[in-house]
Amino acid sequence: MHLETLLPLGKVDPGLRAPEVPLDLGSIGREARLLEEIGYDGLVVEETKDDPFVLMALAAEATRTLRLGTSVAIAFPRSPTVTALSAWTIQKLSRGRFTLGLGTQVKAHIERRYGLSWSPAGPWMREYVSAVRAVWNCWQNGVPLDVKGEHYNINLMVPLFNPGPIEHPDIPIHVAAVNAVMCRVAGEVADGIRVHPVCTPSYIEKVMLPAIRAGAVRTGRSLERFQVCMKPLVVAAATEAELVPKVRDARARISFYASTPQYRAAFDHLGLGDLADRLKLLSRAQRWEEMPPYITDDVLHTFVTIGTYDTIAKKLCDRFTGVVTHCEFSIAVRNDADKELLRNLAKTIQSQPIDRALKTIMGVNAS
Repeated sequence: MHLETLLPLGKVDPGLRAPEVPLDLGSIGREARLLEEIGYDGLVVEETKDDPFVLMALAAEATRTLRLGTSVAIAFPRSPTVTALSAWTIQKLSRGRFTLGLGTQVKAHIERRYGLSWSPAGPWMREYVSAVRAVWNCWQNGVPLDVKGEHYNINLMVPLFNPGPIEHPDIPIHVAAVNAVMCRVAGEVADGIRVHPVCTPSYIEKVMLPAIRAGAVRTGRSLERFQVCMKPLVVAAATEAELVPKVRDARARISFYASTPQYRAAFDHLGLGDLADRLKLLSRAQRWEEMPPYITDDVLHTFVTIGTYDTIAKKLCDRFTGVVTHCEFSIAVRNDADKELLRNLAKTIQSQPIDRALKTIMGVNAS
């Protein structure tokens, strides 16, 4: 299992909450270089308070070997042509190290934050990815641009706006997914998925991967190099005492996820539909403080990997090696001792072979 991280490294980021403040843009290059020095496989950034393509440009300029990706950039508010150009530019700057991760966002955000009309996300994403690839094909190979679909009709590309061929034109596209519909879409058109943290290994193996395989069969695609990338829910700290407040936060996060309809399938899979119903009612009443106690220890450990720094790497490997190809994890780096600790964590996780996961993805008997 390769290891990637989400910025920033300046504070503990166990994957249980979104950053509360914008990133320090002046530190992006320095932190990316640190990851490269430590031996991380790659760096991904999400779209919350800063433009992920700007962050990727800063990281690309500061590094030479670190793989880079968005995890994710929100697709639908951007024209496929705009997204294609951003990715093309980052790919040129990074000399072939970029992966375009795309997400859909939920209906309320599409309509009320971005001001767009909602449409079913699966068919929309299928058309979106195909349109981005068509633009790239036009630029790289001179194929006339002729996108015709329910959402996009794109057929104009004049020389002034055509950046032309690049040295590394094959940019992988990953799609964020939770439910089977988006997994099928990913199998049809994408090079990988970004698994939501609420998805357990069982849900990935028994629900998501079969849907991916069905999508690949539908379009005659191979899954030999398909990637399953995930930032798991992790609670990690130096000591048991330091884990206590983080575990509290984890219960709150799981209770929120359980109350959210978009993640219901992951809870239904485990027979936790009644729990999701109760928490949904509490969230609608905004009784947030009453929700975390519903997350028992059994439910907590089902969704969250918990451990001190000396045990967390092995626990992550034991849980995800067979179903995930890329795992994102980070800790704070304040001094040389922290740097060495992170180096060892990266080495442990990245030493895991991905053969088992690839066989699972393709539906091949791993024995």
